[in-house]
Amino acid sequence: MKKNKRVIIKSSIVCFIFCLTSCLDVPERDIKPLYVYSYKDENSNIVAEIYIKTKGDIPIESISTSIPYLKYNKSWLMILTMDDCKQDAYCRVWAAINGKPLPVSEHVYYNAVNLLSGDMPLSVYYLNKTLGSTDGAGNEVRFTFTTTLSPEESFMNTYPSPQAFNMFRGLIWDNVREIVNYDNGIAFHDVKADDISNVEMIKNHFALAQEIITLELDGRGCKTLAEPDGNKAYIEAAREYPPIQIMTAQTEAEKLFPGKVNSSIQKKVIERGFYRPCEWIENINKILQKSPENREAFCVGIHGMTRKGELDTLLLLNNLYGKDGDDSMWFTSLEEYYEYSEYRLNTTIEKSLTGDTLKLTVSIPSQQYFYYPSITINLTNISMSEIAEISSSEIVSGMSYADFGNGIMINIDCRKHLLEHATYFVEKYEKSPNASNRDDALYFVNRLKPSYAKQALLQRLK
Repeated sequence: MKKNKRVIIKSSIVCFIFCLTSCLDVPERDIKPLYVYSYKDENSNIVAEIYIKTKGDIPIESISTSIPYLKYNKSWLMILTMDDCKQDAYCRVWAAINGKPLPVSEHVYYNAVNLLSGDMPLSVYYLNKTLGSTDGAGNEVRFTFTTTLSPEESFMNTYPSPQAFNMFRGLIWDNVREIVNYDNGIAFHDVKADDISNVEMIKNHFALAQEIITLELDGRGCKTLAEPDGNKAYIEAAREYPPIQIMTAQTEAEKLFPGKVNSSIQKKVIERGFYRPCEWIENINKILQKSPENREAFCVGIHGMTRKGELDTLLLLNNLYGKDGDDSMWFTSLEEYYEYSEYRLNTTIEKSLTGDTLKLTVSIPSQQYFYYPSITINLTNISMSEIAEISSSEIVSGMSYADFGNGIMINIDCRKHLLEHATYFVEKYEKSPNASNRDDALYFVNRLKPSYAKQALLQRLK
C-alpha cells in the first residue's frame, strides 16, 4: 500500500510538471516508470537441446564438449564496480559504453527522461562508437559493469524537472531501469541501519532494500555486495543473508583467477582495487604477460567517471582489447561472471546421434536471482564446413556459432523474454528513428537465434 501511495504521488507530481512544460515534446512513456526487462519469471534450471546436422558421417565418440572458463573463449576478464549509487553510472559510464551523449562539463548531468525526450544539455560530445568485444562469431557484446544501489534512500524516487542538469544525490530508479536493460549488474552497498557495526541490523536492512529493488525492477533481486568503506560487518551480514551470493572488497579478499576456478565461488569475497585511470593499462599489461590460465581478473572499483580519466580509458580498452582491438577481453559485471562460473561448474552436456544429426542435451541448473542463463560450449574435431545446420529447442532464445580452435564454439542464451526485449528496442527506434536507437535495436536483435521472428525484426530496421 505504501508503494502504491508513493507511485500515485510521484505520478501526480510528474503530470503537474508535464503540464507546466507543455512546450516540450515529451512522449507519454517518459512520465511513467520506464520499461524494464521482466525478471520475475526468468527461465531457471534449463534443459536445452542443440541439434547439429552434419554433411556426412562424423563419429560421435571423436567429438568432445566443454565450457570454457570465460564466456566467448576470451583470455582475460575485467570487472568494474561503481560505488555509492552515483548518477555518473548512468550519464557517463552507461552512456559512454552505449554510444550516448556525454556532458562536456563535469558539473553537468542528465537523467533517462532527458535523453528520451531530447531535453539535453547544450554541450555534449560523443565517442562515436559503442564499447565492447564480440561473441567470437562476429556479434557485438558491449561492456557491462556493476552499479551499487541505495534503495532505502528517498533520492532514488526523485523525478527530475525538465532541463535540470545539476547533479542529483545519486541514481534514480528510471536511470537504473535503463542500466539493467543493457545487461548491467546491481549490488548492495550502504544501508540505512542506525548501527552499521551491528551485523543483525545490517542483515535486516539488506532484506528491506531487497524488497524495494524487486518492486522497482519487476522482480529482479540483488545477489551481490560491494563492501562500503572497508566495513567488515557488511561482509559478515552478507554471509548470513542467503540472497547475497558473491562479494567484492579491497581488503581481506582473494584474487580471482578464472582459469583456476574449479569449485564454487559462492560467498567468496573477490578482491578489487581503486586505481588511477593511468594505472589501468599498466596493471593489465602485467596480467597479459602471464599465460591465459594464470591471469587474474582485473577488478576495479570507482566512485566517479571523468572525461580525461576513466572515460578515455574505457575507450582505450575497447580499442586495444575489445572489438576494435585484439578482442581478447570479457568486460562484464561481477554478477554475470559469478553466474557463468556456476553454470560452467554445474552444467552437464549429453551427446546422442540420430542419422546425420548430433543432439546435445544441455542441463543448466540455476540459483536464486539468476538472470544470465547464457553459456559458451566448445566442440572439438568438427568444423563449420562439415555442418549443414545448427538449430535448438524452443527454450534457447539466442544463439551464435563459429569455428574455434580445432572445433567450433556455440553461444546459447536461454533468457525467456529475449525476443520481447529485442522487439521493444525495434519499436523504440520506429518511434524515434535516430542512429543510436537503430544501433541498440540491431544489437539486441542480433542476439536472437536464427528464426522468422528475427528476420521480421531485421526487416523493420531496413
